[in-house]
Amino acid sequence: MKPIPASWNVVLGAEIDRPYYRELSRFVDDQRDHHAILPEDADLFSALELTSPDRVKVVILGQDPYPGPGQAHGLAFSVRRDVPIPRSLRNIHRELRDDVGIASPSHGNLEAWARQGVLLLNAVLTVRAGEPNSHAGRGWETFTDAIIRVIARQTHRVVFVLWGGYAQKKLPLISAPPHAVLSSAHPSPLSARRGFFGSRPFSRANQALGAAGQEPVNWSLL
Repeated sequence: MKPIPASWNVVLGAEIDRPYYRELSRFVDDQRDHHAILPEDADLFSALELTSPDRVKVVILGQDPYPGPGQAHGLAFSVRRDVPIPRSLRNIHRELRDDVGIASPSHGNLEAWARQGVLLLNAVLTVRAGEPNSHAGRGWETFTDAIIRVIARQTHRVVFVLWGGYAQKKLPLISAPPHAVLSSAHPSPLSARRGFFGSRPFSRANQALGAAGQEPVNWSLL
């Protein structure tokens, strides 16, 4: 398994030395030897590579990578430009349009957000192709909880966006203030109409950042 980016190694080095992480690394490497595992190893830590710990100002939490062919590339909810847009992401695009008036893009790549300090973090960072949640409970949750704790120790405001019950279980890891927490239903087709649509996460996140004297996120993806 590839090493984590240097900027995160500074704050997470102790995790890498723990037995659970060594076992997790062996598990993922073994899975790659015998199965199709998403994302590719080169993309495993894309979220951390694009958003260093000192630059995090918004965290959007997902559960595990998309399991479809070519979908996962290391950022929660995101797909590459040439990949069909998943239904949950289409709902995110719809709320983006309704909330801040940004036209829905023709692609599902969210790297533009990540480069501005939006950490698109899944709780589980790998999955067996075609088998959702197949790598849950193998140690990734312990590692990503450590990431959330590191961010929660920041002295500047970070906006945590918790979509759905799974993400909202992470609330005890977040010490607020100075942080802001935005919770709503998940954007999946099964729950978007039960509280995701109309939740205005993008404008509310920028309001919370502005109240703390921080630059807002340009949510445009065009």
